[in-house]
Amino acid sequence: MAHRGGAVLVVDEIQKVPNWSSIVKLLWDEDTRNKTALKVVLTGSSSLLLQKGLAESLLGRFEVLFSPHWNFAECREAFGYSLDDFLFFGGYPGAAALVRDENRWARYIGQSIVEPTISQDILMMEEVRKPALLRSLFALGASYSAQELSFTKLLGQLQDAGNTVTLAHYLDLLDKANILTGLQNYSGSQIRSRKSSPRFMVYDTSLLTYADGTNRRHLLDNSTARGRLVESAVGAYLLARGKEEGFEVCWWRERDKEVDFVIKKRNRLTAIDVKSGRIKHSGGSLTFKKSYPEALSLTIGSADCKLEAFLTGDVPLFL
Repeated sequence: MAHRGGAVLVVDEIQKVPNWSSIVKLLWDEDTRNKTALKVVLTGSSSLLLQKGLAESLLGRFEVLFSPHWNFAECREAFGYSLDDFLFFGGYPGAAALVRDENRWARYIGQSIVEPTISQDILMMEEVRKPALLRSLFALGASYSAQELSFTKLLGQLQDAGNTVTLAHYLDLLDKANILTGLQNYSGSQIRSRKSSPRFMVYDTSLLTYADGTNRRHLLDNSTARGRLVESAVGAYLLARGKEEGFEVCWWRERDKEVDFVIKKRNRLTAIDVKSGRIKHSGGSLTFKKSYPEALSLTIGSADCKLEAFLTGDVPLFL
C-alpha cells in the first residue's frame, strides 16, 4: 500500500519462512541505508516463533503489537453472542460457526487450537523432554482455571513423573504460547511472589470448557462451575489488556482473605473482586486495602460494575 511516496508491506505467517528474522534484518538494514520509505508489518500465528526471531536478530528494529483473542464486545457484534455464549465458547472467531454443535466445536478447539499450539509452537521451538507431561499440565491447569494449585499437588495428579522446576518451566512455555498461565500472589515483593503457588488462568474461556469436557448446561447452570467461567473470563480479559497496556496481573491471598485479581501499572494499583456465584471468603478487599491504601477497589458483578460493562471495556482499570 503506497502513500505519499512510501509503502506498507504486510507479510502473514512470517514464521513459516526459514531464517525469516535474519532475512528481515538484512532487508531492513538495506532499506535504512537506501532511505527507502517502507513500513513492514509481520504477522504470524505462532507467538513463540515470532518472539524467538525478534529477540535473536531484530533488536531495536521492531514494535510488538499484540493481537489477543476476540473480546465480548467483538463477539457480540460479529456473531450475536450473549454473555453465556461468550463465557462458554470464548473468543476464537474461527470456532464461532460451530457453536450449534458442541462436539464439533470441541474437536475444533482441540485439533485446530490446542494441539497445533503445543506441537508446533512449543515442541518444535523448545527443548521439552517430556511432551506428555506438558500436555497433561495444560489439560489439568486449564481445567483448574481460576483456582490455586501448588506444583507439589500437581505432581500428585499427573501421570508422568517430573519435578516442580520442570513444571514451572513448562507452565512458562504455555504462558508464552498464550494459552495458560499461572498468576502469582501479589506481595509487593517480587521474590515472594515468585515463590507462591500459581493461580491457574486460561487466556480464553474456551480452553477451560474444552479441558473440562462437560456440556454447556452443566458449566453454566452449576454455580461453582459458572463462577470459574466468570472469573476466567475476567482473568483472560485482564491478561489481554495487560499485554497491550503494559500492566502486571496477579492475585492476592493472606490466610483466609483473598482478592481475585491485583493489577499493577507502575505506581498504580487496583484490587479486583469478582462476584461470580462461587462461595469464597469475604473481606479480602478490605484487608488488602489496609495494607495498600493507595489501591483502587473494584467489585465486578456489583450494581456499580456489571460484568457485561467490564468485559466490554466500559470500566476504567486504574485511578
